[in-house]
Amino acid sequence: MRVTLFATCLVDMFKSNVGKSSVELLEYLGCEVEYPDSQICCGQPAYNSGYVKETKEAMKKMIDTFHDAEYIVSPSGSCAYMFKEYPKIFKGDPIWEPKAKALAEKTFELTQFIVEVLNIQDVGASFTGSATYHPSCHMTRLLGVKDAPLILLKNVKGLEYTVLPGKENCCGFGGTFSVKMSQISEQIVDEKIQHIEETEAEYLIGADTGCLMNIGGRVERKGKPIKVMHIAEVLNSRP
Repeated sequence: MRVTLFATCLVDMFKSNVGKSSVELLEYLGCEVEYPDSQICCGQPAYNSGYVKETKEAMKKMIDTFHDAEYIVSPSGSCAYMFKEYPKIFKGDPIWEPKAKALAEKTFELTQFIVEVLNIQDVGASFTGSATYHPSCHMTRLLGVKDAPLILLKNVKGLEYTVLPGKENCCGFGGTFSVKMSQISEQIVDEKIQHIEETEAEYLIGADTGCLMNIGGRVERKGKPIKVMHIAEVLNSRP
C-alpha cells in the first residue's frame, strides 16, 4: 500500500523524530512511504486568524502536492482535520472544490489509518513505563478520532496505561491562542499538568505535536519529572 506522509510544519522544524518514527512504523506495517519535498504549511494558523483569502494559495499548493497520493497520512489530528476543511473553504469553486474533496477523502491521522484502513490493533510495540494520554481537541472533537490511539496504546507490551482526569479539557495550546492569550493559556496548561501528576504516570503521550510542545515546555519550566512523547514514537518502539 502506497502512503504519502504529510509531516506538518512542527514535525519538520522541531520534532523530526516524530516524522522518522511515523515512517518507520508505517514501513514496518507493510506500507511504501513517500514524502513530497514540496509540501508546505496546510494554512491552519493563518486561516484560524481570519486570513482566508491570503492562505488559499498555500492550500492550493498542498492540494497539488498531494494530488497523486493514494493515501495521505499525518502524525497530527489537527493538521489532518485542516485538509478536511478544504472542501468548505473552496465551496463553489468549480476547479478547486472537487480537488479539495478528493484530498480530504484520502487523508487520515496516523492512528486512524492504522486501525481503520490497515485494520491493525496491535503494531507489535513494546514500551516499559506508566503513561497517560492527552486527547487533543481538534483530533477528538473535529476529526472525530477518539478510540484508535487508545486501542493501539492498550496493546503496547509493557505499557501501564492510566486514564487522564479531565482528559477532554484543552491543554491551552490552541495554535495562535497560546500566543495571543498567553496568560490564560498558562493557567489552562497548569491545570492539565496537575491532572497528569494525579495519575502518577511517568509519560504523557499525545498525537498532536503542538499540544505536546505546549505541555512539555511548561513541564520543563516547572521542573516536573514528566516525560512527553508522541504516540508515533511509542508505537515505533520494538523489543
